[in-house]
Amino acid sequence: MVSLKPKKGKLLVAEPSLTGDVSFNRSVVLLAEHNQEGSVGFILNKPLDYNICDLVTEIKIPFQVFNGGPVEQDNLYFIHKVPHLIENSVEISDGIFWGGDFETTVELINKEIITEQDIRFFLGYSGWGSQQLDQELSSRSWVVVQNEYESGILEKSSIAFWKEKMVELGGDYLLWSNAPENPSLN
Repeated sequence: MVSLKPKKGKLLVAEPSLTGDVSFNRSVVLLAEHNQEGSVGFILNKPLDYNICDLVTEIKIPFQVFNGGPVEQDNLYFIHKVPHLIENSVEISDGIFWGGDFETTVELINKEIITEQDIRFFLGYSGWGSQQLDQELSSRSWVVVQNEYESGILEKSSIAFWKEKMVELGGDYLLWSNAPENPSLN
């Protein structure tokens, strides 16, 4: 499997060998930023036992919240596909945007103008310092793949997303798609 170069908008798929890392084991991360200073991303397939109403009392609709990564887990982040509704959004790529005016976002969720298919909330994010992600790629911790789902990534990504990516990668990865998360329990 030839891994692509990291770039914002690409997906990082955790290698099966990344079993000891609680945060990133079986993770699929959307890169929201990648440059000389570092990288930022959000884990797409790790739902938490919270909904947005538990964290933001002004929001009345219980959208699922996901673990975005191990950095700043006391902060809330969001990605979405409705930049025409949320001012000051930053384009990640291909119809996916990061952040924007939070007050407007809350209002539009409560009015049911923004639906759960339009937005994904995260506690924390995944971050790498300058050259750190490149070092992890060199040590085969990640495979970089294209986000062929574009803005549909919000509906596509689920708990089974990592397994689906293993099947798509094929070869030896296919064997890992059905392996237990903790092989010692086998």
